[in-house]
Amino acid sequence: MLGTTTTESAGDLSDEEVLVRSQAQPWLFRILVDRYEAAFMRKARSIIFNPLDAEEVVQDTFAKIYINADKFAPQEGAKFSSWAYRILMNTAFTRYQKLVKEGQRFQNIDPEFEQFIGEKKGHSAFEERRDGIDRVLERLPGNFAVVLRLHYLERWSHAAIADDTGENVGTIKARIHRAKEAFRKEAKGKEADLLL
Repeated sequence: MLGTTTTESAGDLSDEEVLVRSQAQPWLFRILVDRYEAAFMRKARSIIFNPLDAEEVVQDTFAKIYINADKFAPQEGAKFSSWAYRILMNTAFTRYQKLVKEGQRFQNIDPEFEQFIGEKKGHSAFEERRDGIDRVLERLPGNFAVVLRLHYLERWSHAAIADDTGENVGTIKARIHRAKEAFRKEAKGKEADLLL
């Protein structure tokens, strides 16, 4: 009987089952928090760096997962973890962009570009280009913005993104291809040439 499930006996349930059951038994959601909190914190810290901001991102992520549980639809080859990590990544990047806009964080500059920056004038031009790219990324759907940011700005390989999201490399390559097309259309060719 659902009403008598204890947290201990529910520990053997899959993530997907725990998510569904937690809608009727909210205390079961703690199982998902226990399973993913440490990994989510590591990932959030790799994006945000500040422990308090990262903790906020993780809390927001769990809240979004719980609130949107009814939107989760299991698909072949895609697990709960893929869906949950996508929410985490979108939440972390949104928070990061907000911090950058508020001047609380500086964006990391890829070492490959550092050699071309040189003088302050060059640095300013690079920042303008980067700002243009960020503005376009903000207008894209979250899953497109995340893969473009990871692949082109953070220099993650297809395999690294696939490992991180729990998806296969082919899916990531296809998403990057579709995301590039969406980026070009959104940028109308101007900023797109700077990135892709």
